[in-house]
Amino acid sequence: MRPILFAAFALCLGAAIHPAQAELIWRPAHAVYVEKSHVPGLRPVRLLEPAGKMSPGDRVVLVLDWRSPAKPGGFTLTSPVPKALSYERSSNGMEEISVDGGRNWGRLGALTIRDPEGARLATPEDVTHVRWRIPAQAAARGSGRIAYSAIVR
Repeated sequence: MRPILFAAFALCLGAAIHPAQAELIWRPAHAVYVEKSHVPGLRPVRLLEPAGKMSPGDRVVLVLDWRSPAKPGGFTLTSPVPKALSYERSSNGMEEISVDGGRNWGRLGALTIRDPEGARLATPEDVTHVRWRIPAQAAARGSGRIAYSAIVR
């Protein structure tokens, strides 16, 4: 198993903001952390450390910071999932996912994949993009942070 360098993810972590065509700015501030387990005594502790080298099976947390002008209205924040990662879940639970490069959107467990054997429910490994709808009230604050976790393939 060869380690995957953080730089490979940094190149893939582009995100876009799609407003109700309001002028919004994506501040390319994101961070990738690796989850480590530590067992002091009898109680396991999970720690997040800045990612350096990552190996298959590592759980990572990707943090996306966004900011917007204080214009009224919400917007949608979209992030591609790097191919080296298998999506796991989002911090707020209100995300929509795509399994076809962003053409169709829905909730995990509701989207289907068609392949030569027929149709099947999409799994986290199929996710290509994640998006979050930022409501007007949150957008009015001017900035925010969303995180999602994934497993290194």
